[in-house]
Amino acid sequence: MSSRLSRKFENSGAIFSAIVETAIDAIVIIDSAGVVQTVNPSALEMFGYEEQELLGQPVNMLMPEFHASRHDSYIKNYVDSGHAKIIGIGREVQGLRKNGTLFPTRLAVSEVFTDGQRYFAGFLHDLTDIKEAQAAILKLNEELEEMVVARTEELSKAVNTLLNINKKLEREIMEREAIERELIKSREDLEESLEKEKDLNELKSRFVSMASHEFRTPLSTILSSAALIARYPDTDQQPKRDRHINRIKSAVNGLNGILNDFLSLSKIEEGRIFVNNQPHNIDAICREVMDDIEGLLKSGQMLKHQTQTGEISIQTDKNILKNILFNLTSNAIKYSGEDTEILCSTSVDDDVLTIEIADQGMGIPKREQKHLFSRFFRASNASNIEGTGLGLNIVAGYVEMLNGSIDYKSVEEEGTTFILRLPIGKEDNGQDISN
Repeated sequence: MSSRLSRKFENSGAIFSAIVETAIDAIVIIDSAGVVQTVNPSALEMFGYEEQELLGQPVNMLMPEFHASRHDSYIKNYVDSGHAKIIGIGREVQGLRKNGTLFPTRLAVSEVFTDGQRYFAGFLHDLTDIKEAQAAILKLNEELEEMVVARTEELSKAVNTLLNINKKLEREIMEREAIERELIKSREDLEESLEKEKDLNELKSRFVSMASHEFRTPLSTILSSAALIARYPDTDQQPKRDRHINRIKSAVNGLNGILNDFLSLSKIEEGRIFVNNQPHNIDAICREVMDDIEGLLKSGQMLKHQTQTGEISIQTDKNILKNILFNLTSNAIKYSGEDTEILCSTSVDDDVLTIEIADQGMGIPKREQKHLFSRFFRASNASNIEGTGLGLNIVAGYVEMLNGSIDYKSVEEEGTTFILRLPIGKEDNGQDISN
């Protein structure tokens, strides 16, 4: 510390000197004429000067030209008017190093009176690292925004397709209602029609609720995580940034799942799925599905397969059948608790293959079972479990393509069993297999 500082601030004592000397931020003290009176070691390191090069020099030598040429007028205006533009407020400014390079800083200025003299103390914090981190985060945010925009476009296309389907359904409903109005001759028929209308409105309400929840939750996760990433600019905070990036990826995967349901429904509705029948061993297909779905099992859940079919084959579309079994089995896992059993059993009787998927889950309320294969239907006791309400409707469409049938048995709080029946058929040589 210079002798000038000792003379100016001799009443501050050793504590003041120690604070200034060891401060990690730069401290520059000037008089009312803008002349440097003292600087601490952090300031010398920040600007690249020696102490004797700065003492007694105008402080504007540490500023770029734009501010340097106006600095003296800043001080004069403040001294004359008392109106502070930066004193006691602080702001971001650029500093000028001895080597001519500019760098960002956070400047705070305070006014000090001692021995009848006015001094200004500037405290500067180098923002170079922070700005670089912010730039990296902005770049990451831009990339994430591009991903969100791309997914949003896909979602928009799916929603438009869904809206077209809804319009078609509404037209069908209007036509059906017109026919029903012509056929209604009694009070009972009128009450039945009103009940159907009530059920339809309930399904529509559930769809709106499902869509708003299933879309809003992952999008909110993406938005909040993207915002939180900006709060972790330091290098050592990369694990926190990674955690939020993984949350965003998970939310995007969830949106992909919803889009896949909508696209499958659209393909079935438009007849764009073609059946490719080939001979397949049914037990092999069941084992493949069980292997694929094993990772979804909850703690303590068991997935069992019982077969009475042996090496019997069926001519069918393997991909469509696997989709049916995957949907039914994943539902059994989703709507069953921990430490429960899911059973897949197969049997053959009179050239008909029967596959049963049984769980010990929550079951379906009896009064709602008539809607089970309807679009967007969600049972009232499953409202807190994620889902689009399209899975079983898609399954029903797939079963129809395979010329099969699907039935169910369900008791609330005991479990549900789905029974899938498919024809085996025969080849020319008499073997049990469809042609």
